[in-house]
Amino acid sequence: MKTKLSVLAITLSSFLAAPALADFSVNVGAISVMPDESSSNLNVIETVAGLPAGSTGVSVSNNTQLGLTFDYRFNENFGLQLIAATPFSHDLKVKGSPINGLNIGKTKHLPPTLLAQYHFTQHATFQPFVGIGLNYTTFFDEKISGDLEGALIALDVTTSSDNVSLSLSESWGLAMQAGFNYQINEKLGLHFMVSKMAIDTTGKVKVNGASVQSVNVDIDPLVAMLGVRWKI
Repeated sequence: MKTKLSVLAITLSSFLAAPALADFSVNVGAISVMPDESSSNLNVIETVAGLPAGSTGVSVSNNTQLGLTFDYRFNENFGLQLIAATPFSHDLKVKGSPINGLNIGKTKHLPPTLLAQYHFTQHATFQPFVGIGLNYTTFFDEKISGDLEGALIALDVTTSSDNVSLSLSESWGLAMQAGFNYQINEKLGLHFMVSKMAIDTTGKVKVNGASVQSVNVDIDPLVAMLGVRWKI
């Protein structure tokens, strides 16, 4: 974590002393999270279900929401962007083995991200940029699926009276970005960006509050946004 914060601090220090340009913009549009996930195995489920060891993992679905990002330019080349959105919702499923596609549950998350940006051109209609920053992701409203509850009952792991729940840990990670702004007039424009974010979480299936299955999931999504840009 200290290394991640140091990278961001070094990037920011290159322009924090620059004179302010008082250039503030808001971008509103569709933002999509497309996971490129990998995970550890569902070893407990493999054992009780008689599945081959190492045959299962976790998949995370894509989701699109309303994106809202805020840009502040310190000078003609350097600025900051804060990425926000309405909560993303993802389905979690088993990946691999004969139970491939079994619904594990679903979760929502918010991934606010702060990026330091470098803009390559000034006073141009087409303005490309790159960025690097820090992402924080918090998961909430996790729910176990009825399919998984039924499977656990059938395997005599739980009973119908047990409380089965799902939890996912929060995540901090680096984010990298590339994109462009296209200026239509003095106030209005278009905004497009693609970011790669490191989002890693530990998911736990709990029975009556006790963890019975833990899995590490590297979600590491590609995040893309296309929106309208308004310069304030």
